[in-house]
Amino acid sequence: MYAMTAAHKTLPMGTWVKVNNLGNNREIIVRVNDRGPFVRGRIIDLSYAGARKMGMVGPGTARVKVTALGRATSYSKKTKAPVKFTPVNYWKGNFTVQVGAFQIKTNAENYRKKLSNTYMNAHLTPYEDGRGRFFRVRIGRFTNLKDAERFSEKLMEQGFGQAFAVAE
Repeated sequence: MYAMTAAHKTLPMGTWVKVNNLGNNREIIVRVNDRGPFVRGRIIDLSYAGARKMGMVGPGTARVKVTALGRATSYSKKTKAPVKFTPVNYWKGNFTVQVGAFQIKTNAENYRKKLSNTYMNAHLTPYEDGRGRFFRVRIGRFTNLKDAERFSEKLMEQGFGQAFAVAE
């Protein structure tokens, strides 16, 4: 919460990103250490410290530009901030498509079972945060982001309006 961190759906954990607030031109560099945001139309969740530096605490959201920098390879001796980065292949990895999230495990499991009749690899992923414990229902396993995004689009055409690709 007080560290300069962020949540992103698909970037590898440990990736450093530059975030520009398009409304006030403020800019920060944060490290991806969590998954999210799980709200359509949002691309990144900032920690409280990051949101405060960007002038976003009051409004809660802002239009931003996110630039992936990569993994830190060198840090400032004075500030301990990363100063050099190695690019990462953001398109390769372990991806899936999330179609729902439930607080009651039985509801999530029933939904997963229903989906298993039609889709391979329907599975639950438990998650806990300050709001409580959640059970995310996900379908498929992909080794690249493009395939996961294509599958997500197919699911949306089939009525899964909240389907989106996510890294596991």
